[in-house]
Amino acid sequence: MRIALGIEYDGSQFSGWQQQKGDVRTVQGCLEEALSKIADQRIQVVCAGRTDTGVHALNQVVNFDFNQHRDPKAWVLGLNTYLPDDISALWMRPVADDFSARFSAFERSYRYVIQHRIGRPALLNKRVAWRYGDLDVGKMHEAAQALVGEHDFSSFRSSQCQAKTATREMRSVSVTKEGDYIYIDVCANAFLHHQVRNIVGSLIEVGKTVKPVEWMAELVTVKDRKQAGPTAPADGLYLVNVKYPAVFGIPECHAPPVFT
Repeated sequence: MRIALGIEYDGSQFSGWQQQKGDVRTVQGCLEEALSKIADQRIQVVCAGRTDTGVHALNQVVNFDFNQHRDPKAWVLGLNTYLPDDISALWMRPVADDFSARFSAFERSYRYVIQHRIGRPALLNKRVAWRYGDLDVGKMHEAAQALVGEHDFSSFRSSQCQAKTATREMRSVSVTKEGDYIYIDVCANAFLHHQVRNIVGSLIEVGKTVKPVEWMAELVTVKDRKQAGPTAPADGLYLVNVKYPAVFGIPECHAPPVFT
């Protein structure tokens, strides 16, 4: 039997999602350990997207196989007794055997949160990025629209990225401000390693007026990571939602992080 599971986590104390050799704390490692305890057998999971060190998730979707029937509510309640405080199971349900948390997904959404004020964050330390000084949010949003559509995103691709192609379809990008917080929302069919953080780093250069609005379109054209902005910190990045065909019945997240 194949089971789909939704989890949220604070990524600040994890060395990313993926299980690693040695005594390294990862989301996958903690989740599989807890699942194996409650299932009384070795459980391995497949996730929708492997988040980096320090990146958070509101609705990460995973799947695993288990050969016994159990009530989904009991799964969630029991699993949360074994998970550490910075991971929580949200929902669980049986799915078709051909469901894959990774390959069945057709859309992923991230939100990047910047606390924009002179004082660094204390209460939201490691949960938001921080900038002070002038940032023109209107110019950032205007520049970001050059990313919408299907493009080669090599200028925003990490050198460690293992994807076979840098071509992705960006469905939407928006930059908004509410109070002391700037929100950068991106939605695409899939993302490259560090793509969102590299986009944010470049948009900040536009916001500071170090680079013109037209620069983002130029970066798409040149396909050269060395010409783009620096990689933004992981602290402010959240995997918000993953969408699947309706036939699978996977719940969506409708509550991105808002701190106003």
